[in-house]
Amino acid sequence: MGGLETKAIVEINQAANQFKSSIVMKVGNRFIDVKSILGLSITLFSNQVYHLEIHGPDEAEARAIMVNLFEKHGLPLSS
Repeated sequence: MGGLETKAIVEINQAANQFKSSIVMKVGNRFIDVKSILGLSITLFSNQVYHLEIHGPDEAEARAIMVNLFEKHGLPLSS
């Protein structure tokens, strides 16, 4: 894994951990907790389309930040 990928994983993980909401990424038939750095490291950059499921008290803010970060790092999201 390259430095840019590591930076993206750390940045996404740190941002997710600032929220109370549950942030789960669906990839194929797997569900990964975005607050888990290990889960992110084995899942991101696998040339897949990601789907975020966010639920909780700060859901709107968390969704906006996560979408922005995924786009920043060229990670495709489905709606």
